[in-house]
Amino acid sequence: MILRKRESAMGISQRFFSLFTLLLIILFVCVSASAQKTELNSRLAEGNKLQDLKNSSMADKLDDGNRRNKHAVENPEEIASMVDMSIRNSTDRRNLGYFSCGTGNPIDDCWRCDRLWYHRRRRLANCGIGFGRNAIGGRDGRYYVVTDSGDDDPVNPKPGTLRHAVIQDRPLWIVFKRDMVITLKQELIMNSFKTIDARGVNVHIAYGACITIQFVTNIIIHGLHIHDCKPTGNAMVRSSPSHYGWRTMADGDGISIFGASHIWIDHNSLSNCADGLIDAIMGSTAITISNNYFTHHNEVMLLGHSDSYMRDKQMQVTIAYNHFGEGLIQRMPRCRHGYFHVVNNDYTHWEMYAIGGSADPTINSQGNRFLAPNNPFAKEVTKREGGWNGEWKQWNWRSEGDLLLNGAYFTPSGVGAAASYARASSLGAKSSTLVGIITSNAGALACRNGRMC
Repeated sequence: MILRKRESAMGISQRFFSLFTLLLIILFVCVSASAQKTELNSRLAEGNKLQDLKNSSMADKLDDGNRRNKHAVENPEEIASMVDMSIRNSTDRRNLGYFSCGTGNPIDDCWRCDRLWYHRRRRLANCGIGFGRNAIGGRDGRYYVVTDSGDDDPVNPKPGTLRHAVIQDRPLWIVFKRDMVITLKQELIMNSFKTIDARGVNVHIAYGACITIQFVTNIIIHGLHIHDCKPTGNAMVRSSPSHYGWRTMADGDGISIFGASHIWIDHNSLSNCADGLIDAIMGSTAITISNNYFTHHNEVMLLGHSDSYMRDKQMQVTIAYNHFGEGLIQRMPRCRHGYFHVVNNDYTHWEMYAIGGSADPTINSQGNRFLAPNNPFAKEVTKREGGWNGEWKQWNWRSEGDLLLNGAYFTPSGVGAAASYARASSLGAKSSTLVGIITSNAGALACRNGRMC
């Protein structure tokens, strides 16, 4: 009897336990389902939110532009350019060892510390300064390797020659396979968006015609020896793949800039040409002439076509870090009408004068070193042409921080209007006491692959 009661009690207990377990299982399933439902609802809500954001973004893209974020930039390209410049300045200088090999010459310090400069040649286009700083040359194009120094046919130039390279319609960064002397039969007429880069080799353009930059834009010429240029012309010459025409007699300039803009002439050695070493005329502007070495010549540089040519009033030229050396006589430069920043150059020789002008140019001379010749009648740095009735006294010519040696003197003039000199300012001048260091490597450089230049 007792045994049966115990068995009955045990059976009730087991059934209760089984029922309790079943209830726990059901409760767990319900809670789990509820949690899954909550998670699903949360995901659906998040998905709806994302979809709403996506739809809102799409709506913004389809908006006509009337609704604009209050923090939006009016000119985003300008801000992007500023940020890119800031990043490039900080990273490039760090990567190139700026603080370990810098010379104070901002152009050279931008690229010469890089041992792999020959693999990154086109970075040079980002190192410009002054009014011609936006000249990119052939930066955005392919390399073209000049393998042939000949110039047999100026109308149908042979592929591989310098003439064939410079007339192409597309941007090109032109380099040279080896040392060479190129004697041009006729003017080398350049097309837009070209860089002639002679770093790493010894390239002379000499004993014939020289370089013409006419009615084009974005030209960089770097590292050439240009000398003994002669008058040529009265001949057919090709200027592009689709055009050639009759050229009258050229003067025999080393580099002739005619109605062109965004031009940078850097680290060339120029001497002994029939006319000017560098002339810029007929409305040319946005030009930088830097780090060049000028020697053995009479009329070095003419900037401005004539006193009556009014389009040259818009001319802006930076002349920086050049060495005007032995055997020079005058025009370093001679200016007309426009705005000229002459900054941190080394003048170690002239026979008549250094800087001249006519027709009311604005000349801003800053931080130069002028060493006058021993001739007691040639101590004056400046010379005015015209303005005989005293008009020249109104021309804005100033000397600021120049180092005047061996009796050299600069005759200033004008009222010194800030607005006028602002248009003749293109970079910050360094102390004239540093000019010797800054210009010590002026002219074509003896660069070699695998070494800092």
